[in-house]
Amino acid sequence: MIPEKMMPLKACRLGIDTHHEPNIYLRSDSHVCKSEGFEALSRVRINTEHHQIIATLNMVTSDIVPEGHIGFSEAAWEMMDMRYDDQVWLSHPKPVQSLSYIRAKVYNQRLDQAQMTAIINDIVEGRYAEVHLAAFITACGDDKLNDEEITYLTRAMIDAGSQIDWKLPLVVDKHCVGGLPGNRTTPIVVPILAAAGLTIPKTSSRAITSPAGTADTMETLTCVSLSLDQMRKVVEQEGGCLAWGGSVRLSPADDLLIQVERALDIDSEGQLIASVLSKKAAAGATHVLIDIPVGPTAKVRTQAAAERLATSFKNVAANLGLTLKIVLTDGRQPVGRGVGPALEAEDILAVLQNQPEAPNDLRERAAFLAGAMLELAGTAAEGTGEQQALKLLESGAAWEKFQAIARAQGGLKTPPVAPYRYEFLAHQSGTIKAVDNRLLAKIAKLAGAPADPAAGLEMHVKLDQQINQNQALLTVHAENAGELNYAVEFLLEHPNVIQIEEAQ
Repeated sequence: MIPEKMMPLKACRLGIDTHHEPNIYLRSDSHVCKSEGFEALSRVRINTEHHQIIATLNMVTSDIVPEGHIGFSEAAWEMMDMRYDDQVWLSHPKPVQSLSYIRAKVYNQRLDQAQMTAIINDIVEGRYAEVHLAAFITACGDDKLNDEEITYLTRAMIDAGSQIDWKLPLVVDKHCVGGLPGNRTTPIVVPILAAAGLTIPKTSSRAITSPAGTADTMETLTCVSLSLDQMRKVVEQEGGCLAWGGSVRLSPADDLLIQVERALDIDSEGQLIASVLSKKAAAGATHVLIDIPVGPTAKVRTQAAAERLATSFKNVAANLGLTLKIVLTDGRQPVGRGVGPALEAEDILAVLQNQPEAPNDLRERAAFLAGAMLELAGTAAEGTGEQQALKLLESGAAWEKFQAIARAQGGLKTPPVAPYRYEFLAHQSGTIKAVDNRLLAKIAKLAGAPADPAAGLEMHVKLDQQINQNQALLTVHAENAGELNYAVEFLLEHPNVIQIEEAQ
């Protein structure tokens, strides 16, 4: 609805990238600012003849915005489907009632289903600025959500987006809670299960606090930005897919929250559970496997913490009617050799192609998880799933299925290679006694991952391995010299990222 008695402004595109948040730009001497009392960073409702959004207002004192015009960021321009000189009307938006629920949560009050639904709907409708999203994330952090509230949040996230019904009694899915560099088992597990005749419509997130998410890694190999119809076609044709969840609008609030979680470097357990299970349920899964790596520098650090997280996962899954299996795995060190999208993709290809130099730990972990899923689905008898998964790998059936899925998603690509590298050498001989996963992830991100797909690091050693002085421990990969220098500077300031016990 266009506000009455208000002079329109003309739209202009400023080409300013504000990521996913819509921003507009008005001259400080604009008649609209004076008549409406708008100030910098006000939330403003924007109307055209056909569209409406709420955006953040920025005041301009230069001539970047011509008189009588309103400037749009790229996100706002695309959301409104604008054309130059389109007429635009501005007004104050209605108060966002759900913000009061966030304030209540800040003071440790419990939220009900209606309140969670209101919050998530307002997030998806674009009524929240990033500061409001940050407030919601922090209010729900530090285990402030009980299992009932997590269930409410999960249901709200499911209902706010698209949902798929495969009309099948059994649809499988898996997820790793993260915190372990290089643990890219999903692109191996999916073709194993699809080759075994199971249906696995796998959607994955991009990285939150890690150097690569499954979607980031798969994007170096094939197209992951599938529409809902494209995803359905791939799954119906091949039994599985490897898509980015954001492109099919499954639990769309999750991707908006992830953008802010990444900036805050926060991944709270309650929102982790809601994020994972909302996407599994929305994608039509009936049976889900959750991998929780446990280690002193993993996301989940102790056995007790892993068991608490597993209990919450099971309780929420039961409330949603999902069949869930939890496996706790070794999270003391990275899996495979590569850390970063393209480097992890090379590991995946090596395992699927049965290359002699393929990282055995990645191969074994993927086979173990695929085997657990085969047993949960009833395709393999208890205790035989891992062996069945290994046979599908060794026979080449999993590699053939992976290629078929990639072709159906747009074709198989060759991962990029970084032109800049730095080899980090051991300062003494001895035994590898500890690896700091968090510092390794930090180094890979400083090198440019995941934004630069070829960036990251390559591990050359494993725990308990005997090494010699000046032996290569890891290699940093970067797409430009500046980011290589950032990563190497940090690495040299933290040489104990890989701890060596001196030989006696």
